[in-house]
Amino acid sequence: MQTNWKSLKQQAKRVLRNTEGDQITGWLIVILLVVVVGAFFLNTYQTSIVSLWDGIVDKMKTVFGI
Repeated sequence: MQTNWKSLKQQAKRVLRNTEGDQITGWLIVILLVVVVGAFFLNTYQTSIVSLWDGIVDKMKTVFGI
């Protein structure tokens, strides 16, 4: 099992050190997709996130007596 982790770690280092244009472009596309999808979900579920967060804070206040 340890050799698998070592191999995976070496492959990850090799991918991250690769400075070819195609590799960098691929990483930029992945980052762009993550940002766009994250922004979409934050915008779509903004009210749900706020109400959920308020519920968590209220529960913490009642539990800890703040």
